Amino acid sequence: MRKHAQARIPTVAAVALIAALTPAAAFGQTSDAEASAGKDEDEGGETPIIVTGKGLEASIAAPAYATMEIDREQIISSSSGRIEDVLSNVAGFQQYRRSDSRSSNPSAQGVTLRSLGGNATSRALVLLDGVPMSDPFFGYVPLSALAPERLGNVTVTRGGGSGPFGAGALTGTIELESADAETLGLVSARALVNERGETETAATIAPKLGSGFVEVSGRWDRGKGFYTTPKDQRVDASARAAYDSWSAGVRGVAPISSDMELQAKVLVWRDDRTLRFDGADSTTEGQDASLRLVKRGDWSFDAIAYVQARNFSNVVISSSRFTPVLDQYNTPSTGVGGKFELRPPEMAGHQLRLGVDYRSASGTMNENAISAFSGLITARRKAGGRNEDLGFFAEDDYTLGALVLTGGVRADRTAITGGYYTARNPDGTIDTSTQYDDRSDWTVTWRGGAVFNVSEALAVRGAVYRGIRLPTLNELYRPFVVFPVVTQANAGLKNEEIFGYEAGVDLTPLPGVKLSLTAFDNRIEDAIANVTIGENLRQRQNLPAIDAQGVEFDANIGAGPISLLASVAYTDAKVDGKGDAAVLDGLRPAQTPKLTASATLAYQPAAGTRLAATLRHVGKQYEDDLETYVLPSATTVDAFASVRLYRQLSVIVRGENLFDETIVTRNSAGSIDLGVPRTIWAGVKWGF
Repeated sequence: MRKHAQARIPTVAAVALIAALTPAAAFGQTSDAEASAGKDEDEGGETPIIVTGKGLEASIAAPAYATMEIDREQIISSSSGRIEDVLSNVAGFQQYRRSDSRSSNPSAQGVTLRSLGGNATSRALVLLDGVPMSDPFFGYVPLSALAPERLGNVTVTRGGGSGPFGAGALTGTIELESADAETLGLVSARALVNERGETETAATIAPKLGSGFVEVSGRWDRGKGFYTTPKDQRVDASARAAYDSWSAGVRGVAPISSDMELQAKVLVWRDDRTLRFDGADSTTEGQDASLRLVKRGDWSFDAIAYVQARNFSNVVISSSRFTPVLDQYNTPSTGVGGKFELRPPEMAGHQLRLGVDYRSASGTMNENAISAFSGLITARRKAGGRNEDLGFFAEDDYTLGALVLTGGVRADRTAITGGYYTARNPDGTIDTSTQYDDRSDWTVTWRGGAVFNVSEALAVRGAVYRGIRLPTLNELYRPFVVFPVVTQANAGLKNEEIFGYEAGVDLTPLPGVKLSLTAFDNRIEDAIANVTIGENLRQRQNLPAIDAQGVEFDANIGAGPISLLASVAYTDAKVDGKGDAAVLDGLRPAQTPKLTASATLAYQPAAGTRLAATLRHVGKQYEDDLETYVLPSATTVDAFASVRLYRQLSVIVRGENLFDETIVTRNSAGSIDLGVPRTIWAGVKWGF
């Protein structure tokens, strides 16, 4: 796999954060003395200092929305060890394609909820410890950098958002929360290998320092991969989906006072992949840094600042001559942002949330078009710009006995500026040069809901919401080719807007048993899609709307050592087509299945021992907007086993797609890509 130009590293921010870890930890070591100096005047005792490494608690009205929790045991016992596999436990979660983050092009890793798939850009907001993780240029999520073993909890909320970074939560929010030092243990490590000789290794050191802690973690995955091309379509140039990815992180948490803590984090990663043909290599890399200050108590707040440097490169190989035809050699991008959320003391049953957030995304595409016949460069292209979002939000939760009401409003100033596209001839002379007009706008969105606790065992809820998503720099300015189909960019794209409402019932008839049923109706106006405008030619366009109605059922049952996590979603989504999109009217959006389901049955008789099996189904979907090429439904069975051998040493065995189901991930005029075949992993885990 080839190297590419190094991404711009947020050096100053990263160094400042690393430096911040040392005094923060030292402060934690002396915190007992400070606590002793600050005795409670009434009781004469010491004020306890407790750090959590988390943000503020979820609001009391959070149950008004359709949420699903995934705990740590479920997170770390997926058959593939990948975060996308964990999130697939929530029916309706999907990536643009069915491939996982070992065998897909990274730019196809846009995630969404409620099966409202788009065009490889995320329609769901993914947060890691409160920081948005989507790529500043493309909008995809760097899934290979999100190691499940570092996480303590995952919360998935379906439906449009309104609170912090709500402009990105078009179809919902996925909140990933890092595990604390107590959960991770002082030292932990694991190593696994599969029958193809692919390896997965990870290690974490998490010492407690006074009242705080530091976590240092690393992970490395590599392998020759499997053939994504069916056997009857392979040629001499066909290649396995080889991958080589690593990530490393440092996280420190330390008390500032008895009710305030500082959290600092640095995460770096690199991911190299090959897709379909020899030389069709892609690389992503990133360096993220963030600071978070959390205060609890009467006047609580959550303040976050972050900076992200990302890069992407990709080589496209001709499927007829098997030589390079496009070299996207450098796509540096930068994300900068933050938020401040304030919660005043509760008054007369009202809990108020006030805040502001900001996100800036800038980036540049650099690529060379290459002749498949001569191997010479035929065009040098460059494009980019900047997107900004400044949002103000307020939300009020009101408790009236068994009834909890909630209402929130956001005002977003979105700006799309500095957009350009330049194409030069091989000798450097300009062939095309376009500067796009700057534009900005204010948009007001909102959400409201209610939950009525009929009894301790039964709650009914309802919600209504409106939200937006900005088009990404990729959608606005970057054309691409998946041979033989060319997809054009569109600098005139408008913001997507969603309007939706839902109603649900939560039932907890017994301790450890929670059942949820939700019915929803969503409408995405100006939905951005890849629309066919000619033979083998598409363009990103705003459709009039996508209408989707459906039901979701979730079950989380724990009975002693046995547990069941199940989720089923049925979504009937159709395009509301008019004008140029009239031919799409009534058709299902591309890459959108009607039925998705997942169920994991686990047996955990003792600490360190867990046996689990997962049944998962994804219904039929279409590759293209015209419903021409079918991706058949697929049902898979996975398994996981961890058995303690001696003290802190355990053996792990994992099985992906045990019955070797054929999973079609791409169908372009009969040219097929496949998902992961049956794969067996075995290894050991150790820690104390």
